[in-house]
Amino acid sequence: MSPMAETKSLAACFEEQRLHLESLAYRLLGSLSQADDAVQEAWQRLLRVDLAQVDDLSAWLTAVVARVCLDALRKQRARRRSLPVQLPDPLVERDPGREADADARAGQPRTAKRAPPRTDTISLALFVVLETLTPAERLTFVLQELCALPSEQIAPIVGRTPTAVRLLASRARRRVLGASCTVGRPALSHEQQRRAVDTFLAATRRRDFDALLAVLDSNVVLRADRGAVPSTRGCELRGAGQVAKQALQFARLAETARPALVNGTAGAVSWLPGGQPFSVLGFTLADRQIVELYVFADPSRLAQLDLAKFAAATPKL
Repeated sequence: MSPMAETKSLAACFEEQRLHLESLAYRLLGSLSQADDAVQEAWQRLLRVDLAQVDDLSAWLTAVVARVCLDALRKQRARRRSLPVQLPDPLVERDPGREADADARAGQPRTAKRAPPRTDTISLALFVVLETLTPAERLTFVLQELCALPSEQIAPIVGRTPTAVRLLASRARRRVLGASCTVGRPALSHEQQRRAVDTFLAATRRRDFDALLAVLDSNVVLRADRGAVPSTRGCELRGAGQVAKQALQFARLAETARPALVNGTAGAVSWLPGGQPFSVLGFTLADRQIVELYVFADPSRLAQLDLAKFAAATPKL
């Protein structure tokens, strides 16, 4: 086989692994652009490796991407010590259930095929907790809990023994469970999620402070990136009263909100009058109330997302 043919065959094998590698890198880094960079680095390394030494291509690529991400996490940790809020890039998809409801109200058949939501996503709430872990703990937790890799396979990636990896994983699990705002609370169906989000946006549009308090958990946390609060690097508000007051300041933008799935949970995309996306709203919900609210409004972050399809193809909330 010629070198060009070998490269094409290798590229085809790599493409079969791309979705898995992108998902892994995103879960580890929380950044779409950095995840893409990590996957591209794995491809470059694959071109330089002696394939005779690679017994399992999928395992080899997983290990390479994980190591690249571990290096990136260590660098991020050194830079981010003084930053107040770190939000991941959101994964924004259409809300099939809400679109189907709109079709039904319009008298259109509900049999049209729609792209299913991604099943390999990770919640925004978990991302926030992962930010509190050390790089080694985060990588071990993601590889073991979310990717089902055994300790023996993780050990050489982090440079620890399998026993040490199991201790890392146990410590990470305890910290995640201890910090989770939904532990012990019943999970909500998508319909219940959407109803809570719709209630929040409707109350915001009406500037109904009491209705907002009713749908917000008393200990709700709002996290916003620097696009929403330009004078800072981000902000964090706690308590239903504070979050409700902040929501009322953006009542006009709630009028342009359209439904979306944000990291697999009911959310919304809001728009400026000129047709430019203003923000992506993500939620964590429990007991039919909002326990965490995320506002993504950084223009550079929004530019990475394919939001145009939400402008006209989806119904207003």
